Amino acid sequence: MNQDKQESLVKEWLVEALPYEVMWMNEDGNIVYANTKFCDRLGYKKSEVVKLSVFDINSTVTSESWKSHWEIVKKNKVHSFKGTHKNKTGKFYEVEVIAQFFSNNGKKLVCAIVNDISQSSFYKNLMDHTQTIAHVGGWKLNLQDGSLLATTEALKIFNTEDTDDLTPAKILHYFKDSEKVKNLFRGVMRKASSYDEILETKENPPRYIRASAKPVLKGDKVYKIVGVYQDVTQQKTKENALQLYKEIIDNAEDMIYVYNRNGDIIHYSNSLIKQLGFSNKHLDTYNIYDLDPGVTPEWWASHFDEIVTKGSLRFEWLVIRKDGTKFPVDITANHLRYNNEDYNCAVVRDVTERKIRDLKLYEALEEIKSLKERLENENEYLQEEISSKINADNIICRSDAYEKVLEQVNQVAPTETTVLITGESGTGKELLASALHTNSLRKDRPLIKINCATLPKELIESELFGHKKGAFTGAIADKVGKFSLADGGTIFLDEIGEMPIDLQSKLLRVLQEGEFDELGGTKTIKVDVRVIAATNRNLEEMIKEGAFREDLYYRLNVFPIYNIPLRARKEDIPLLAQYFLEKYSAKAGKAFKRLSKKTITALMAYSFPGNIRELENLIERAVIVESGTTLNPGQWIPNTDVLVSADDFKSFEAMQRDYIIKTLNYTNWRVSGNKGAATILNMKDKTLFAKMKRLGIEKQVGLKR
Repeated sequence: MNQDKQESLVKEWLVEALPYEVMWMNEDGNIVYANTKFCDRLGYKKSEVVKLSVFDINSTVTSESWKSHWEIVKKNKVHSFKGTHKNKTGKFYEVEVIAQFFSNNGKKLVCAIVNDISQSSFYKNLMDHTQTIAHVGGWKLNLQDGSLLATTEALKIFNTEDTDDLTPAKILHYFKDSEKVKNLFRGVMRKASSYDEILETKENPPRYIRASAKPVLKGDKVYKIVGVYQDVTQQKTKENALQLYKEIIDNAEDMIYVYNRNGDIIHYSNSLIKQLGFSNKHLDTYNIYDLDPGVTPEWWASHFDEIVTKGSLRFEWLVIRKDGTKFPVDITANHLRYNNEDYNCAVVRDVTERKIRDLKLYEALEEIKSLKERLENENEYLQEEISSKINADNIICRSDAYEKVLEQVNQVAPTETTVLITGESGTGKELLASALHTNSLRKDRPLIKINCATLPKELIESELFGHKKGAFTGAIADKVGKFSLADGGTIFLDEIGEMPIDLQSKLLRVLQEGEFDELGGTKTIKVDVRVIAATNRNLEEMIKEGAFREDLYYRLNVFPIYNIPLRARKEDIPLLAQYFLEKYSAKAGKAFKRLSKKTITALMAYSFPGNIRELENLIERAVIVESGTTLNPGQWIPNTDVLVSADDFKSFEAMQRDYIIKTLNYTNWRVSGNKGAATILNMKDKTLFAKMKRLGIEKQVGLKR
């Protein structure tokens, strides 16, 4: 025996076990069920009763009065009245009837509990039990003498044993909107207006009480009021929760469907209307076969069974809009079980943009594959794995020589030490300054950059230190200097060798004391600024010529970094060239992807006196004049008369030797100690002595210089 049939038998047994006469009627007044006690009281068999209607057992009922009675019971859910029934032999007897309205799975019925009024004690028992079962409490107020009668269940609903607590004057204080309750009582008393409302109590958490009342008239005057209270908190809470879930679903960006096993749409989110173009009228009557004509009953049955078995499925699909267009979606189908029925809750996400990205990626891969086959000679070089490092400041490096420079940057960056970057023009000294700042403790504060060579000499002081209004001709407003802007951060003074000699003392004061006076100002300004300077000039020669202060030089040259020229780091030329090729191809809308092997060979053979800046300009020019996906040699390649051989360059050991001698000259050939060359070069004393011996560095070499 299946579960549904078992439940039906249990319910029927419960009705049969009740000590009351019970019958069920549909909207037409036909009796659809009656228990044994009801049949025995009328003298009919069960098979005879279900062929009768309310008109057969109550001769006072007409079609119009039955319709009116049905609507009253439907509205109030519970309705009590007196009537006259006729048994099979034609004998009449008075009855009291409690009618309750039910709606289940689309079926609407009235259940009537019928009692012979002569059996008064039994009738009272029945009423009490019925109210308890239905959680309904009744009350009656006599307006003539002010007396109020209430059932036990009514008192129980309000947690009281005193009937007086249910009088209009007191009961309204149980509810949150007491003014509304007062108006409801006023309406039923003065205007004979019935009411049926759900009211919220003041409790925490609140409860919801259904309150119904109607007047009893004598002539045109109200002399009694009868009413019902019912605790509907559980039902109201469920309704609120369902409303919340519905709001969440309706506002979801993804499309959400709920199907039953037959493929009918039970519920859907509002996003379906927006994305598919169907109206509510369509969707309310549609099923899966209407939305997707390609789905067959056989496929749907198998699909539904798989969802029930696995609990959840994820797959891709094509969804059809009302206009016939299709778009790809990602579907997650979930199994739901409710009221002993299985449902498919499908969450559908539009993946059109993702598919477009996938298609573009596929096309790009196909293009690479095609180019790979067409350019086998070029591919030999491109297949080599290039080991490169690109830091946050776009410093591209793979050469050991430049690794030493970056190692110095990493050593000094976290400190507050002043740094002097030297080297030829175009070697990327500004990038090193940015790297020093980015990797310092001041990285969250600004890096202010000043190129001393581009500013007129008469404006450098104002630009660096600021001025007050009227400090000089043309100073029409206060100006904040770059040192003030850099407070807490870093200032980069590029081309420091171009700073006028008379301004160098003011810069020295900032470095030593951390303070300066702005032009036209009367107050000394304190700042906390780290200074990084750079130059392509020989400051030592400028000191001899009197063009640069010696004390400023030593204050700047606390940690010198020599930025080697491009010809000394040839291994980086292919990486830098590729980087610039991609950069300017994107700007120019060209399709260049790579450099040809011949192009790289030609670039590697060139000395690049303009260093990285010259290489960048060269590639930018090449992108403009050439076309295709591979950059081949052309007129943009420098003439052969400026090409040089590898013999023009010193070996790495020779460069090491020169740099060590330069450092020893700086320390007056002091190797050990805090101010010794070993400390500056970040190596042990013994290591430096060993390297000097190996490179043939002796003190007299420095003396000769």
